[in-house]
Amino acid sequence: MVAMTSTPAQSPPYATHDVTNQPPPLAPYDASADPALLEGLRREGAGWAEPDVRRIGLLAGGPEAQEWGELANRHEPVLRTHDRYGHRVDEVDFHPGWHELMRVAVAEGLAGAPWADGRPGAHVARTAGGLVWGHTEAGHGCPTSMTYAAVPALRREPELAKIYEPLLTGREYDPGLRVPTLKRGLLAGMGMTEKQGGSDVRTNTTAATPTAEPGVYTLRGHKWFTSAPMCDLFLVLAQAPGGLSCFLVPRVLPDGTRNTFRIQRLKDKLGNRSNASSEPEFDGTVAWLVGPEGQGVKTIIEMVNCTRLDCVMSSATLMRKTLVEAGHHVRHRGAFGALLMDQPLMRNVLADLALESEAATTLTLRLAGAADRAVRGDAGEQAFRRIATAVGKYWVTKRGPAFTAEALECLGGNGYVEDSGMPRHYREAPLLSIWEGSGNVNALDVLRALTREPGTADALFGELALAHGADARLDGAVARLRTRLGEATPAGARRLVEQMALTLQASLLVRHAPPAVADAFCATRLGGDWGYAFGTLPDAADVDGILERGLAF
Repeated sequence: MVAMTSTPAQSPPYATHDVTNQPPPLAPYDASADPALLEGLRREGAGWAEPDVRRIGLLAGGPEAQEWGELANRHEPVLRTHDRYGHRVDEVDFHPGWHELMRVAVAEGLAGAPWADGRPGAHVARTAGGLVWGHTEAGHGCPTSMTYAAVPALRREPELAKIYEPLLTGREYDPGLRVPTLKRGLLAGMGMTEKQGGSDVRTNTTAATPTAEPGVYTLRGHKWFTSAPMCDLFLVLAQAPGGLSCFLVPRVLPDGTRNTFRIQRLKDKLGNRSNASSEPEFDGTVAWLVGPEGQGVKTIIEMVNCTRLDCVMSSATLMRKTLVEAGHHVRHRGAFGALLMDQPLMRNVLADLALESEAATTLTLRLAGAADRAVRGDAGEQAFRRIATAVGKYWVTKRGPAFTAEALECLGGNGYVEDSGMPRHYREAPLLSIWEGSGNVNALDVLRALTREPGTADALFGELALAHGADARLDGAVARLRTRLGEATPAGARRLVEQMALTLQASLLVRHAPPAVADAFCATRLGGDWGYAFGTLPDAADVDGILERGLAF
């Protein structure tokens, strides 16, 4: 037998199991470190809120809050229809991370608080707070948004508003089903759509029957998509003898008994999974009339205007969040002999995304400013808000899915795995275009406003005129928009609204953004020097200037 001898193995030129070329965790970071956001906050009259917004931004980007968002999505809400003894309870259980997110959101005034704040800019401050606190996760923004939006609708019935508004506008999160007036704070939801009609709410079949007590009805029917069923109060639409009407439905009645609100199931959704969305059944459910019979849509439309603004805000938040994630990755990841951040084509992609993000954030804050001034009695701002919110809801939410997909691609395969967080953002993005009316609904609503409320077109062109003469491409776009407005048809509504949105965004950037941003936006979105995907900015674009501003976190 021949003896075997061995020689020591040679060390490889690198350690095969060391982890290299991977970015460190993003958190902690400052979610409010966004020049477009902070400048818009000051410009729209809420500069006094900047210290609070900066504080919320640091909290949102911290490891603890980021973990709350991850846990709330990983451990989804669970419906309990009955207790162990067989009693109907219809309760939804949430992970503690959800409750922490809600606690902070309500305490920081991101629910109904602005309606109790007399300071000019209060609604702008709330929107800015949402733009940074939304970096945690999106689902819990649904109940805070609906609570915010319920207040102006509830004011159509002053006696009800007197009872519930102080609790809806408070800053204490008090979960659990109890008599509303015995709680420290309330949340509100809405129930409009039904299975046979969706956004066509006038086809609702839920019936409202008057009782012997004035203003009190009983409801019978089935709602198709009612988010946040754990809220204390709901504004719902039902068919009263006088037509479609708006009603207030509490989960717990004043005598402490449970109102009939049978949750048939929770929706198994594409995204927004931390938030419970349900199908409740009404059967003898006690409800209070809000506004006159037959004016349900008119009563609840103010709620819809508010939640549409929040759709724009949430899309802008998602854009900024995913841009930050992509920017962080490419600053630390190398490929082909250089950091990705230093690769010219990657810089083009990021700069294009940064343009889109800034345009969305700037428009969001302008809409918030219009809302703030409108509720304080400014008729011109009310007309602008009416048209521009619908335009922004259509366009900014439409851009969200494509934007998020491109940001995810900046991470490559790393972005395709769940623990990167990017798949969660990608699944969330389409919701905001659907919630409160899908693209067609919003585009046709713009046409309706233009034809039935002539002052809205004047308000829009008055806003655009503030940038007249600053950029020839913008002036040309405004002229084309005037022509197209006179030729508007339902079939061409999307194209018209797209042009309105881009022209409005460009006018805001020309007036308020640095030349590098405004010039590139006008050259691409208005001038046509652009491809069909992100990352196709022209060679003349000041990519360095755009990135220095857009990735300032």
